[in-house]
Amino acid sequence: MNKPGVLQVLLIEDELSIAKNIASYMEQKGHIFDFANNGKQGLALALQQYYDLIILDLNLPGMDGLQVCRQIRQQAQRHIPLLMLTARDSIDAKVSGFTVGTDDYLTKPFSLQELEVRCLALSRRHLLQQQHTITLGPLLLDKQRRIAKRDGQLLALNTMGYNILLLLAEAYPQVLSRSELSHKLWGDEPTESDALRSHIYQLRAVLDKPFAYPLLKTVFGVGFTLEIPAQ
Repeated sequence: MNKPGVLQVLLIEDELSIAKNIASYMEQKGHIFDFANNGKQGLALALQQYYDLIILDLNLPGMDGLQVCRQIRQQAQRHIPLLMLTARDSIDAKVSGFTVGTDDYLTKPFSLQELEVRCLALSRRHLLQQQHTITLGPLLLDKQRRIAKRDGQLLALNTMGYNILLLLAEAYPQVLSRSELSHKLWGDEPTESDALRSHIYQLRAVLDKPFAYPLLKTVFGVGFTLEIPAQ
């Protein structure tokens, strides 16, 4: 059993210099790594060993990252959090990854510090998703009853407001971009451009306006996150 905050990671990356940089930084932080330099080897390890997280390059020889991700989701006995590395920064590339089961994306070039933060947040989010309740400061979400409370007070959220709040709570402390949030809420189904803005406005009216300080934060030009005060 690993110590809290220590991750058992499988890195599937064919560029040796990138793999060495990631491993050197992450192992100094105490994380434990296995390596594969092609998709087939990575898939075999992912199905045979236990990992808290998989870091998967999109462009791999033979079997690319999308194929590997799809096979992991189809064959693995449990959901393994998966962070995909890509040189592509297009919405189409990201949507393709989310469609086959990627949990998060990081576009090259990236900082190693950001990589670790995303890995820890992704692992934490996965643990939260397995729990029936999520508690973040004054906020409590009961996933079985689909209710939310702030400071013990029941929040009169509609279905979409609860879904948005749950996604933000599971992603905390990461920022969810508008495109990520829209994809998680509506998938590939088209929706009105102002629909998300309207739902965010309604969520704020219930979650924040009756209280002393806001929890829902807009990161301008990026997306949304929860800002939980230190206890």
